[in-house]
Amino acid sequence: MIAVVLITLLAACVNAHYHIHDWNSMKTSLPSPGSGGNKSCDYAEALSYHIHVLFWQNSPKHTAGALGLRNRFIAKFNLRENCTMDAGDPAPGHDMCVFEVDWEPAGPFTTAQYSFFIPPQKLQETSIWMLQHRGIYDVFIHPNSGCETNDHTKWYTFSGNKWPIDASIFSCDRSGCKPKS
Repeated sequence: MIAVVLITLLAACVNAHYHIHDWNSMKTSLPSPGSGGNKSCDYAEALSYHIHVLFWQNSPKHTAGALGLRNRFIAKFNLRENCTMDAGDPAPGHDMCVFEVDWEPAGPFTTAQYSFFIPPQKLQETSIWMLQHRGIYDVFIHPNSGCETNDHTKWYTFSGNKWPIDASIFSCDRSGCKPKS
């Protein structure tokens, strides 16, 4: 009996899938003009990123802590600008900015959340800070390539609990796509 359990555990370990994110090796540059680029969503290039913090909106204590984390991030990275673009816009070349808080489930999110728009050159610094300071809060980081479904369901990372994402709301699934408002 013990041999069967050990063989089963060994087989599970051999078949286990580990995904390690190497932020430094992620390709974030745009294809050169005239190269045709990659218009499919198989290997779309990241034009920007979002860092989301998800929290329980019905818990005053949880909400207050999440907003404290938001304020510390804003202060650390000296953010003065609210994001004015649509949340689904990859907005290449845009500066780092902060989106308004969604106090109720909105978009693909099933709980309250807020997010920051991150240019590729700021991804490592901002991600490390957020992951080291998130405390009890769940963080969702994803690229913005124009391929919204893959950005949110294949090319993402969670720190903390993994929340469900409602991908049925996405309208852009081609490289560089900008959703219509």
